[in-house]
Amino acid sequence: MAKAAMVQRELKRQRLHERYRARREALKNVANDRSLPMEERFKARLKLAKLPRNSAKSRLHNRCQVTGRPKSYYRKLKISRIALRELAGEGQIPGMVKSSW
Repeated sequence: MAKAAMVQRELKRQRLHERYRARREALKNVANDRSLPMEERFKARLKLAKLPRNSAKSRLHNRCQVTGRPKSYYRKLKISRIALRELAGEGQIPGMVKSSW
């Protein structure tokens, strides 16, 4: 089980990302628009830099929804390999059966 503080930190980053996403997108569009004057683009970059660092999408990290584990994460199922194995063994995942030979 992951540290509760790490899971909470990740949730905080997700909330910040959702809150600032539209603002960040608009500023990025202005900053990358070559048809605008250099001063206006520079001002947009300064405003972008003043936004919270944790509101950036690149700061997010995938974590298992069951255990909070940050590594060996299956994106399609949103859980880690360990949680996947446990749930599959209990028969909780439809269509997945235990393999033996």
